Amino acid sequence: MSLESLVEEIRQQAEAELAATIARQRAETAKIVAERDRRVAEIRAAGQRATETDVARERAQRVAAAKLQARQRLYEARERRLEDGLAETRALLADFTASPEYPATLKRMVEAATASLGRPVRISGRAEDAGVLAKAAGKAFDPTPRPILGGVVAETADQSRRLNLSFDELLRLREDRVRELLA
Repeated sequence: MSLESLVEEIRQQAEAELAATIARQRAETAKIVAERDRRVAEIRAAGQRATETDVARERAQRVAAAKLQARQRLYEARERRLEDGLAETRALLADFTASPEYPATLKRMVEAATASLGRPVRISGRAEDAGVLAKAAGKAFDPTPRPILGGVVAETADQSRRLNLSFDELLRLREDRVRELLA
């Protein structure tokens, strides 16, 4: 074997080793790139899922908030309508106090209070009703005016029992029923 053939054989062997090393490096590089691409795809998919979840949660929260706000506005509108209805009812009661039927109503209230509380009883009402109440209650009339819409307030002489037949109190006691009727 000649020197040239020995050099040629070493060169061929070196080229073969170099080609094998390059092939291993390329395979390793391809493997690393494939792993990197797989991990990037996983991270993107996880990010996409997290984003979709966050968007869905945010959308659900906004829809729920909008529904709650709509219910609140509906409740407020209904409450305004009920308050307007109660104000109208108060106005109708105030108008009733100027009607010709009102004195007869006061007389029936005085009779009902006397029947319920017994005698002696003190009857009081609005200053505007003093003349009618003085006639209906007689000596039981208390001239101290009450700040009420109409009706009478009756108390036993010892003030142990009281019967409030004022329009304000009657309306307050039946406010739930009035609200139900107006709803």
